[in-house]
Amino acid sequence: MVRPSWSRVVALSASLLLAVQLTGCSLFGRAEGGTSPGQGGATGAPGRRVSLVQKLGLDGPVRTLDVDPSGRWQCKDCAGDGVDSTGQLNPEQTQRLQRMLADPALAEETDEARQYKQGCIDALTSSLLITPRLTITTQACPGEPKPAVAYEILLLLTQTTPAEDKG
Repeated sequence: MVRPSWSRVVALSASLLLAVQLTGCSLFGRAEGGTSPGQGGATGAPGRRVSLVQKLGLDGPVRTLDVDPSGRWQCKDCAGDGVDSTGQLNPEQTQRLQRMLADPALAEETDEARQYKQGCIDALTSSLLITPRLTITTQACPGEPKPAVAYEILLLLTQTTPAEDKG
């Protein structure tokens, strides 16, 4: 028999996975017709797209932040306040983000490579979706190890946009 606490983790995992897949399909669908790694963005420089998908606990709304290779971002309820917004990273932030997104170490930080399993029930869960099809999930849980490069990306995104870095 499954304990109630595990069933809540499974329900949260299923909800987050569905949200990630729906947002990821939308993000990657746009990337196929637009900028993809190696094709160049508005400035002609190669780049990657990244989305940050967050959910606080089991009942919180899904929040999304999409950033294109030029540093333009679009946020849907990413601060959990129901407000949608757009903006632009400055050139240094955009270059820094693109360097981190191109870091080969990200391949070792994916959920699959780490065999990631969610450990907390009511924590803020953050998933980075990076083209082409990398997913890296972390939770704001005490003692949970943070993948180094992905966590630096998460910090950059949360410090330069309305997205939250912790629950």
